[in-house]
Amino acid sequence: MDLSNLTKICNLDDIKDNNSLGLSAKVNGILKKLIVVKSGKHTFVYVNSCPHIGAPLDLRPGQFFSHNKESIICSTHGALFQIRTGLCIFGPCKDKYLEAVPIRIEDNKVFYVHN
Repeated sequence: MDLSNLTKICNLDDIKDNNSLGLSAKVNGILKKLIVVKSGKHTFVYVNSCPHIGAPLDLRPGQFFSHNKESIICSTHGALFQIRTGLCIFGPCKDKYLEAVPIRIEDNKVFYVHN
């Protein structure tokens, strides 16, 4: 496996099913706060920044889901984002997207894929 264009973000086991994790990792050489979301068999990573005003999304550290765990929620204005796409479906940034981070899963690890 060629790891030259990959940076490890976390272990897949660090995130429980249908849960989320907040952490920091270098993306394009810049340290960014990230959201790692595990929904069923799928894992998604987004930059932890609301497209409305750039505020972090965490309700509490590492807590990003709405009460029914069907959306990512912004703690500042209550905007709701689709887990699978990052699309804002409710709130002041409706129809805008969270910044997705390209990932690859290898050997039970989540890697950021460099451009």
